[in-house]
Amino acid sequence: MSIRFEGRVAIVTGAGGGLGREHALALAARGAKVVVNDLAAADAVVAQIRAAGGHAIASAASVTDFDAVQAMVAQAVEVWGRVDILVNNAGILRDKTFAKMDMADFRLVMDVHLMGAVHCCKAVWDHMRAQQYGRIVMTTSSSGLYGNFGQSNYSAAKMALVGLMQTLAIEGEKYGIRVNSLAPTAHTQMTAGLMPEAMLQALRPEAVTPGMLHLVSEDAPTRAILCAGAGTFERAYVTMTKGVHLGVGPDIAEQVAQKFDAISDRTTGEIVPAVGAAQTQNELEMAKAAG
Repeated sequence: MSIRFEGRVAIVTGAGGGLGREHALALAARGAKVVVNDLAAADAVVAQIRAAGGHAIASAASVTDFDAVQAMVAQAVEVWGRVDILVNNAGILRDKTFAKMDMADFRLVMDVHLMGAVHCCKAVWDHMRAQQYGRIVMTTSSSGLYGNFGQSNYSAAKMALVGLMQTLAIEGEKYGIRVNSLAPTAHTQMTAGLMPEAMLQALRPEAVTPGMLHLVSEDAPTRAILCAGAGTFERAYVTMTKGVHLGVGPDIAEQVAQKFDAISDRTTGEIVPAVGAAQTQNELEMAKAAG
């Protein structure tokens, strides 16, 4: 089975270099028409795609500017008639410990990663609903899924994107819109100087992009969190244990402390909830069973 994108139109944000550039090149090489979005370097990537016989246009829209994002999507629809794929890749780092972090840097990282993706999703959403087809990828991170020292702003934004994915996948299902998250480990300008050279060579951006291609393909899953780096692919889940029913009473806080290991037990009944209401359902069932 060959993954191809003839007839599909893709938007890749932050595509002037690094991971976004690899995403844009790979989509174009497999037949997609690509909007290369970047504040500075989009033209060079567009030239490379066209030189290889592909189709691409550049956009310098800032993902933090909703009007500019809407204009970018309108341009794609005007030129090519549709938008099928959105890869939310644009991002920045402003790393500091939380104690030393300026709130402006926290807000900026949230604006670029989270609100940037919100703006792009909102701008393509009605088009995808009308054509009954869409593929959207959020770029999350292990820092968001599991935490990382000095990255409270980045971690918060990246985990928020998973929550956005969960609900958009539910709301988009009946319209043929599938929404997934990609958690890449890749050496780009954002990670320069953070790792030894040998590790950086293994973590080439092109080792991540095949995962993105699957997540935006015709046969893509939906609501998947795919981790990728150095040619290895894993899947992350948000799970819930079966838990323990303790009831209501004056000593329940002490019982929670006493039975916290049992509450945390993952060996019996752990699930991946299909919707948030699964938590409520489990709690009511446990209460009913307890009499």
